[in-house]
Parts: sequence; structure tokens; C-alpha cells
Amino acid sequence: MFFNARILQQPLTGVGRYLNEVLAAWPGEPPARIDPPRRAIRGLKGHAWEQLVLPARVGRDLLWSPVHSGPLAVANQVVTVHDLVPLDHPEWLNRGFARWYGFMLPRLVRRARHVIAISEFTRHRLLETTGIPDSKVTVIHNGVGAGFRPPPPAERRRMRESLNLNDTRYLLSVGTLEPRKNLAVLIDAWSKALPRLPDDLELVIAGAPGRASVFAGARLDDLPPRVRLAGRVTDEMLPALYAEAEWFVYLSLYEGFGLPPLEAMACGTPAIVSDIPVFGEVTGGAAMTVDPDNRNAVADTLAVAARDSARRKILAERGLQQAAGFDWHETARLTRAVLERFG
Repeated sequence: MFFNARILQQPLTGVGRYLNEVLAAWPGEPPARIDPPRRAIRGLKGHAWEQLVLPARVGRDLLWSPVHSGPLAVANQVVTVHDLVPLDHPEWLNRGFARWYGFMLPRLVRRARHVIAISEFTRHRLLETTGIPDSKVTVIHNGVGAGFRPPPPAERRRMRESLNLNDTRYLLSVGTLEPRKNLAVLIDAWSKALPRLPDDLELVIAGAPGRASVFAGARLDDLPPRVRLAGRVTDEMLPALYAEAEWFVYLSLYEGFGLPPLEAMACGTPAIVSDIPVFGEVTGGAAMTVDPDNRNAVADTLAVAARDSARRKILAERGLQQAAGFDWHETARLTRAVLERFG
């Protein structure tokens, strides 16, 4: 049994982080990894290695492709699908990337022996867009890392000193400059809400873990008052950044799972999320929801949340309970069980 380790040779992203967490929590010895040579990691060379070289390396053994990309020539394969953005919203992606994954992904899941979806929402979209039978898909949720918990005071102080947030009350958002993260709506709604917000409250926007600054290359001269750009935040510092926030705000338009709200909830911070189906599944009613396309509704939600300490306390407690149900060890155990069933 092998797994396709191509993603681990690339800069860390959400799906790479998923694989690292699952492998670290794996019960016993994980499948053997197959890596491409470094000269064939990305772009056309990476695709060529995956489609032409990897099948010969696997032979007749079972292959696990953990990030919805794998060789079409290998039928003895289990594929993990994180989202269907190339099929649902190709306009958000590089044209070449969207064309390739729009072509490859449906064929891959139809040919594979089994598919793991990271949410019921992703499973539902798989069934609708590819026509594969329900019996071919197993839902295995992502987990929340052990480091995401209410941190001790010393960690909180170090984070505040490092990011110059010593006396700052803030709402927090974590995201990258891609259309589905919807940061433009959040910033506009913040501007609309400002007259109704406490005078000492700021909006802090941080880059995703392991990624460059969220506003790299973007215009900064038209940001409204009291918006602070934290840039890149390390994984070690992120729990304290979550925990010290009054609320965590995540207005994404589309997610296959949506881990940041759960991480914030695990750190004791209540969340405001988009009213998209996957967040109903993941947050389990332990978060405030809002239409992410309605800027006035978002502004109203921010204004109400900022002054509602009772609701904040209730949702913080519910969020801790909800997040406790998502564990990477369980994700790894269930993934291993699926692979053993077919291997």
C-alpha cells in the first residue's frame, strides 16, 4: 500500500496540512510514500509524473491519493476529495488549473475504487456532479490539532507583544486573497458598522498558516479605519491570536470543510460564519451565521455581536464542546480503516 506524496513537496497549503496531520496521527505504520523528483513537482512536469511515472511505481498495489489528484491509469486507488471548486466555481481559479482539474477530477473519482469526502457537503456535491453511487463515498471529517486550545496567559502575552496588540480589543479574520474568502465584503461591512462599534475595537486580518501575507500585492490605501493587517502568523502563535479575539469572523463563500472556525472555537472564541451548508454541518449551531453576500446584514451582525457579551459567552462554551468532536486521530483511524478495506 502506497500514498501519493506529491503535495508534500510543494509549499504548505490547507490540503498539505491535512495530510501532515493525518500522517502524524496515524495508528501504527502509515502507507509507504512515493515522492516525485524535485525537478518534477509543479505544473506540467508534476502532472506528467503523476499520470505517467507514478502508475509504474505503484504497480498492482493500492494507492491512496490524499488531495483529490491522482493517476487516471490506476484503478486500484482511494482518493480523498476536499472540495469541488474546479467544478463548482472554475472562474475563481487559474484557467489552466481549472481546465485540468475540471477534466481530471470527475474521471478520477469514477475510476477509483473508493472516495473519501471530508464533509457531507463535499459528498453531496460529488454525487451531484460526477454521478458516482453513494456507496462509493465515505465521509471522514477533518480534525482540530491538539495545539488549538485556550492557551495560558504567558502565550497570550507573547503573541500580543509580538504582533503589537498589547491593549487591543479585536475581531479576527484569517484568510487569503482569493475570491471565495470574501474579505472585500468583510472590510466593506466593517466600514458600514464602524459608527455602531465600540471605539476601542479593531479588525485584525491575518494570513493563513504557512502562507504569505493575506494582502501581498494588494492595495492598502483604501482600507477603513481600525483595520490591522497582521500578515503571516506562525502556527505556534495562531492559538493565542484566536483565543484573545472577541469574535472570529469567517465569511467564505465556499468551503469543502472550513477548518479555521473550528480552530477558533477550540480556543474558546465564538465564531461568525457564512450561512453556507458546510458551516451548518461543521459548527453544529454553535456559531452566529450571516448571508456573506449581504454587506448590510454582515455589518448589522458585527455591530450586534460586538456589544452582546451574553451571546458571546454562550457561543464560546458551545463552540468548545462542538470543536472537541473533531480529532485528527479519529480522522487517521477511519482513513486507515477505509484503506485496509480495499487493500
